[in-house]
Amino acid sequence: MEFNTEITNYILNNINPEDLLLQEISRETNAKIMRPRMISGYIQGKLLEMISFMISPKYILEIGTYTGYSALCLAKGLQKNGKIITIEINDELQNFTQSFFNKSENKHKIEFLIGDALEIVPKLEPLFDLIFIDGDKTNYIKYYEQCLLKLRVGGFIIADNTLWSGKVIDETIKSNDYQTKAIIEFNTHIKNDKRIDKIILPIRDGISIFRKL
Repeated sequence: MEFNTEITNYILNNINPEDLLLQEISRETNAKIMRPRMISGYIQGKLLEMISFMISPKYILEIGTYTGYSALCLAKGLQKNGKIITIEINDELQNFTQSFFNKSENKHKIEFLIGDALEIVPKLEPLFDLIFIDGDKTNYIKYYEQCLLKLRVGGFIIADNTLWSGKVIDETIKSNDYQTKAIIEFNTHIKNDKRIDKIILPIRDGISIFRKL
């Protein structure tokens, strides 16, 4: 479901260049961190940045920080006194990721938490304007249900990887392919949810956008 190399290069050659900090995160993540494909990348990151600017949120929540690329993109659209709370379960990434947040001009707007989002989210105080879900796929429905309670009416949730490399339409899914099954169940859950409006965009690995009614 991803763009081929030629189209990707064409897009990159016809938009603003990736800023230096994001380039550094990409380079260091690919060199030093396992599963670097999990990084958002510039096209998806730019989309997140654009959505953030369009909404102009005061409060953003992110589930699944990884090395901080998407959090930095989302933070760019925050209001002057806004804040993004980003949650990562892997404590081994803490120092690596925090080092990039410390270099950002928006570092004072970023609250970086380590732990299980399912335990942290219910304790958060603000109602969020924008939420980005990119954590453990098998918990997507649980994340979503918790996040919807923390989202203001008219606010938006973005969920990543909802086309899962096209596996969502594969009729030969293996019984132990729990990630794919979880994404399919999540998409069905969203389809039947009358509390939101929704769209799935075939960008990279699939990005879904939901608006709370």
